[in-house]
Amino acid sequence: MAQQGNQTHEVKFCCSICLDLLKDPVTIPCGHNYCMNCIKTHWDEEDQKKIHSCPQCRKTFTPRPVLVKNTMLAELVEEVKNIGLQAAPADHCYAGPGDVACDVCSGRKLKAFKSCLVCLASYCEQHLQPHYESPTFKKHKLVEASFKLQDTICSRHDEVMKIFCRTDQQCICIVCSMDEHKGHDTVSAATARTEKQKELSQSRQNIQQRLQVREKDVKDLQKEVKTINHSANKAVEHSEKISGGFFRIR
Repeated sequence: MAQQGNQTHEVKFCCSICLDLLKDPVTIPCGHNYCMNCIKTHWDEEDQKKIHSCPQCRKTFTPRPVLVKNTMLAELVEEVKNIGLQAAPADHCYAGPGDVACDVCSGRKLKAFKSCLVCLASYCEQHLQPHYESPTFKKHKLVEASFKLQDTICSRHDEVMKIFCRTDQQCICIVCSMDEHKGHDTVSAATARTEKQKELSQSRQNIQQRLQVREKDVKDLQKEVKTINHSANKAVEHSEKISGGFFRIR
């Protein structure tokens, strides 16, 4: 329970950009807290758009807010450090070779928990939270963390391929459906996936049934061979008795 309490405090006082305890914490207008340097760097990258956003809730601000250190929060963070609650994520939480890494983490990246087919990005549990909390992201399609997000994008039109063309047996985007696939038999990719899963399930059942029939045929054949061998042995025994009786009469 104590460990769980420590983890709760860590999350509460961690910057969602660097995932470390807040350094020179600032509170931006939407109420989220960041390290002053982390949010400054994030906004520096957005300067050309002249619209600055919160990495968590995506709320935008114009003009760029002035950053002021939150002294009360800074004192709380110092207290957390002093009572020994600071702890880096366990090594097994970090992305290694073969793991899908979080696209938002800076520095050493954590393992991705889910991938978003709309954002075309993968997120660790902490950076995934806006998808659960913000109405903007709640309609996004989340899947198991995957390396193959780019496979869902049409290489010609740079659109998500949400449609399946039955005529050409391939996934296409909305632009494709109105262009070279116009008039083709198309359904949503989700519908096609469900249909394919049903086909695979039926195929497995058919294969299983054929295997059961084969096993029965083999058992019947083994039984028939056993019966023939038994009859042959009986015939041999009978023949030997007749032959023995003949020689005794002679």
